[in-house]
Amino acid sequence: MGAILVIEDDLTFSRILEGFLTKQGFSVTVCHKGHDGLQTLKTKAFDLVLLDYRLPDTTGMDVLTEIKKHSPHTQVIIMTSFSDIRTAVKAMKMGAYEYITKPVNPDELLMLLQQALKKENAPTPSVNIQPKSTAPKQFVEGTSPEAKRLHEYIRLVAPTDMSVIIEGESGTGKENVAQTIHRLSARAKAPFVAVDCGALSKELAASELFGHTKGSFTGAVQDKVGQFVDAHKGTLFLDEVGNLSYEVQVKLLRAIQERIIQPIGSNKEVKVDVRIITATNDDLAEAVKKGLFREDLYHRLNEFKLKVPAVRHREEDLDEFLDFFRELANTELDRHVNGFNKEVTEIFRTYEWPGNLREMKNVVKRAVLLTNDGLITAAALPVEMLETIRNPQPKPNNDTPVYDLKALQESQEKEMIMKTLKEVRYNKSKAARILNIDRKTLYLKIEKYGIE
Repeated sequence: MGAILVIEDDLTFSRILEGFLTKQGFSVTVCHKGHDGLQTLKTKAFDLVLLDYRLPDTTGMDVLTEIKKHSPHTQVIIMTSFSDIRTAVKAMKMGAYEYITKPVNPDELLMLLQQALKKENAPTPSVNIQPKSTAPKQFVEGTSPEAKRLHEYIRLVAPTDMSVIIEGESGTGKENVAQTIHRLSARAKAPFVAVDCGALSKELAASELFGHTKGSFTGAVQDKVGQFVDAHKGTLFLDEVGNLSYEVQVKLLRAIQERIIQPIGSNKEVKVDVRIITATNDDLAEAVKKGLFREDLYHRLNEFKLKVPAVRHREEDLDEFLDFFRELANTELDRHVNGFNKEVTEIFRTYEWPGNLREMKNVVKRAVLLTNDGLITAAALPVEMLETIRNPQPKPNNDTPVYDLKALQESQEKEMIMKTLKEVRYNKSKAARILNIDRKTLYLKIEKYGIE
């Protein structure tokens, strides 16, 4: 099923883990010190590392850093006896797949391992090279005025070599837009390389983008080709580009201006020919004003800007999206669900869909799983969705002052996260599933709202 390295100094717990994982069909290697684990990782390939946070010779964070330098695509799950939100957020930002507390629930651990290994075997979030001429499989164009306007702009800019910034809320399908631009461009037969800048640590970003030479830093045991070279003659998609550090922004600007990159530790310059498409949830222009993003780089990237509308602004496309996700779920889950009953359809039309298409896909897939065949009923929908519909926030009338909608939404979101965490006794994995978001997003929101 997969090769797992366990780095754990508790002899009893490590034996229990080894026995449990071996019975589940995994190939397990155990080390009791961080440095021993790193040496083992250099001599043998592992799909996943179960890493204790507190080790006798180092910390789990230091080991995580070295693992990601040596083997960026190896999944890492950190284990600890101490539940510390700040540490969890830091671990996720540094590339950990999950952060779990002891005692570990066997069923939950097994589910996490299966999810992490599935992610490891699929195209990774940080580097996703698409087939050279394959159209996206999970994309609906839509027929609403907003959708038609978006795709008119896509068809207009695609044949050019202009840099494009794609703006939109999380879950609106920005990467699918980037793939469509690539597919309709003259570079369609060359690689489309996607880099999730939000999943890269400061130390890894330059190496991922520009490559490095053997020995250029600790853990660089062999030469690495950067994603600029992988995307040569094709398209490089930088998702959440606003998360790049200032130092990497400088190098990115030079690469775009001069079409030259220099791998870390190398004196040689490499010529590259790539089209740059970026995406962001944030307002880069505002980030420039605050000094968080280089103005010269922003203008280089902003030759053309596209805005992907939120689902709540695409009411005419709702049925098309819902039917698409239903058919997709039927195929994936081997179900035969025919549609949605009248009550569910009305709920979907009333709901605001804060998570946009990503949330819709998850909600429909969950409903299909619970329904098996026939029509989906309200009983198959998440409880929090039904609560939102049944207990809507009062809308302001002429005598009501105007509120900051963003602040109001954030307040409601914080309240919902706190309530969910309390209900599941602060089990982050369960909370993320209930909230229909991934664990990394949950940790970031916990840090954002200062939830203890």
